[in-house]
Amino acid sequence: MGASCHPRRGAYAVEVSRSYTVRTYGCQMNVHDSERMAGLLEQAGYTRSATDDAADVVVFNTCAVRENADNRLYGNLSHLAPVKRGRPGMQIAVGGCLAQKDRAEIVRRAPWVDVVFGTHNVHALPVLLERARHNEAAQVEIAESLEVFPSTLPARRESTYAGWVSISVGCNNTCTFCIVPALRGTEKDRRPGDVLAEVAALAADGVLEVTLLGQNVNAYGVEFGDRQAFAKLLRACGSIDGLERVRFTSPHPRDFTSDVIAAMAETPNVCPQLHMPLQSGSDDVLRRMRRSYRSQRFLSIIDEVRAALPDAAITTDVIVGFPGETEQDFQATLDVVAAARFASAFTFQYSKRPGTPAADLPDQLPKAVVQERYMRLVALQEEISWAANRELEGRVVEVLVSAGEGKKDGATQRLSGRARDGRLVHFTPGTAAVRPGDVVEAEITYGAPHHLVSDAALRSHRRTRAGDASVAPGRGTGLGLPGFGAPAPATSGCGATS
Repeated sequence: MGASCHPRRGAYAVEVSRSYTVRTYGCQMNVHDSERMAGLLEQAGYTRSATDDAADVVVFNTCAVRENADNRLYGNLSHLAPVKRGRPGMQIAVGGCLAQKDRAEIVRRAPWVDVVFGTHNVHALPVLLERARHNEAAQVEIAESLEVFPSTLPARRESTYAGWVSISVGCNNTCTFCIVPALRGTEKDRRPGDVLAEVAALAADGVLEVTLLGQNVNAYGVEFGDRQAFAKLLRACGSIDGLERVRFTSPHPRDFTSDVIAAMAETPNVCPQLHMPLQSGSDDVLRRMRRSYRSQRFLSIIDEVRAALPDAAITTDVIVGFPGETEQDFQATLDVVAAARFASAFTFQYSKRPGTPAADLPDQLPKAVVQERYMRLVALQEEISWAANRELEGRVVEVLVSAGEGKKDGATQRLSGRARDGRLVHFTPGTAAVRPGDVVEAEITYGAPHHLVSDAALRSHRRTRAGDASVAPGRGTGLGLPGFGAPAPATSGCGATS
């Protein structure tokens, strides 16, 4: 009931076209998963809603890393409750890390939710929606281990010029503050040939930039016993026609080796950018975090990267206020940040997450102490970032034009994009008809703390296939990669179950 077979859409195509929207919270892995959720829904016959408010199906892809993730989700669900009461047939689904963690608790607190699914069974979303409609009851299905690798699912890509490619999921580390291994599981690696086939398919479709994703990308190869697999993968990406930029996130200092640095320096399309999470500059705090490196080892990696790639922009993550952190510990963090000269830093106040070892540690710090330290760290990093960006004034940088990154572009008559080192650049296009996905060269006239500005005339403008696609009427971004692991067409009978 409510489902039918369709030879082009698999066994769970909806009979009457319904609209959907996916709301994404959290990291790049969640963005990647959301593209797969959208691709699965479109393969099943759903159409993307023109506006979030008008969607027949609203999917929340959640994050559980920060403390306010729960409040944000339940606040949004409460807002939708009266909307759903007034629109019979509307469905709400909750997936992602918070769903994996809270499971049936979501339906208990928000009984108007129709579907709850986890990080390991993204592929089940269309089936669960149909089952919830047929049974007129909430469907909660949480797999304990990965069933289908997300990158093998069809996708609806949000960008014509940039793509996410997952090389692994899960993590084998045991950091005491992190809940991700409990929600994503242990590391599972894709075979290099599968990864490279997907990257090549994206490049053939006009994509200029690919970001390789994993909870710990430089541990890639652990499953099939090749410790140099990630470096080899980076070098192999260098031979893919049409691929101009390769990025990756996130590595772990423990596994970051010289062969990866050499591959970055010797592969022209690998961008001079590195995100290297520090978390703390105190060796005592790193020990309590179960981070298997110390501050001097971390700084030696930074020095080696800068020796091989002098213009690399290095960014980091830092947690302030970890249980037991003393003023001396915090000063050690400030010292490492000052020595490392990061281009920018994602700074966080420690957030107690139930289920993590750190949540039960003694000496949890008062909020006021954490806030004061946090503000000192932010001030230091902003000073460093601003100085580094001012040094780029007068330099000409290559910018891949993006959509939606310049919040004030309409008011300033500028466009925005990313330099090869990942920095955000706002530039004045002049009379050039520049589209998202095009590539320009711009002279930096002002370095701000968090971005670069170019108000000079463009040095060059290269139109690309990605730019053509970004303005093509009705094209959108398609279904991405339906050839990679999409379900086989149904030949007879209906696979729906009640």
